[in-house]
Amino acid sequence: SHVAGSQRVTGMAEAPPEPALFLKPSSSVIGPEEAIVLPRDAGHVDYEGELVAVIGRPCRAVAVEEALDCVFGYTCGNDVSARHWQRGDLQWWRAKGSDTFSPIGPFIATGLEPTNLELRTRLNGREVQTTNTGALVHSVAVLVSFASQAMTLEPGDLVFTGTPGETGRLSDGDVVEVEISGIGVLRNPVVAEAG
Repeated sequence: SHVAGSQRVTGMAEAPPEPALFLKPSSSVIGPEEAIVLPRDAGHVDYEGELVAVIGRPCRAVAVEEALDCVFGYTCGNDVSARHWQRGDLQWWRAKGSDTFSPIGPFIATGLEPTNLELRTRLNGREVQTTNTGALVHSVAVLVSFASQAMTLEPGDLVFTGTPGETGRLSDGDVVEVEISGIGVLRNPVVAEAG
């Protein structure tokens, strides 16, 4: 996540030395204009606007200095998170990986400098997050390198990079947008699970 938000949440004066990573299943991925579905028993579900790196070639144990060579391009993402499950479960498998919890899009942009992109998140037209990717706790290169030390990253894998500061609750009928300079706007409606 971003420096200011990380310090506010953890109380730490300095960034953690290593990224805290988790896995999200492919079944959580949806595209622009597809609905984020709030599970009946999930409780409080938040938006988290993020830059997403799209891996372009296999990489394993890649150095930080070479990590961006593994990245095909970048897109907007929303790391939708069920806070009750996140706090209550030992692992974040359902808090971050439920169906529809990883919206991405609208395009994969290439040739961008990932350390200087403006990111904005809007909820029902009101700006609720704003930052620059230069404020990330760990750069895209560090995240890709770190993940590749433990597992092979394959073409099409997605690396969500963290959200800026405060997040907020999603409700049935909301519309959430994530906009990143050079990429565009990812827009998703929010609906409650039927039943």
